[in-house]
Amino acid sequence: MDESKKKIIEYIKRNRVSTTEVADCLGKQGALQDVLPINRGHFRVGEVKWVYAYQSTNWDVHEQIIDTKENQIVFIDSIECDDRAIIGELVSKYILLYLQAAGIVTNGKMRDAAALIRENYPIWSKGVNPVGCFNKKPELLPKNIHARHKELYDGVIMVCDDCGVVLIPKEYHTEEFYNKLIAIEEQEDIWFDRLDRKKENTFEIVCLKKYLKERE
Repeated sequence: MDESKKKIIEYIKRNRVSTTEVADCLGKQGALQDVLPINRGHFRVGEVKWVYAYQSTNWDVHEQIIDTKENQIVFIDSIECDDRAIIGELVSKYILLYLQAAGIVTNGKMRDAAALIRENYPIWSKGVNPVGCFNKKPELLPKNIHARHKELYDGVIMVCDDCGVVLIPKEYHTEEFYNKLIAIEEQEDIWFDRLDRKKENTFEIVCLKKYLKERE
């Protein structure tokens, strides 16, 4: 892992920088649409291990998760899976407890919801479905799709909390983005100070930015 990526992950983790703040640093973008936590109260940030399920079978998922590194976030990319649940309790336990991944994120669905809730696993998905994938060997994922999705997801940073999941693309793994994170944390401190101590209204704080004029 390069130093800039490591610094960004450590800063977000240490300061619990929210998905909301990260999305702001990305120019109000970066969220995985409709991907929400199965269990509340978890905060995770880490490098992504990209794996995929294709054509309604999770054969490739079982094969690809084996070399997951500790503290990675396993992102399961659901491709042509007809809204079927990608994995359930067994695979989740293997990924989180035995492979020591930081969390699981999927743009598909999960099954065994009662067990996942009971174990309080850090999982983010597009919901649940008792109907799962098959485990037969699929056709090969077309090379153009594989290359595009691998570039888009593998090795990026994901931040996950109660609001959802935000992806930080590779081109943002820079010192400039690291400084943006620091700046937005400082801004949040100032805004709440102006609200709580100065008793300013939110129009004065957010729109007029009176605190900046005072500095000048």
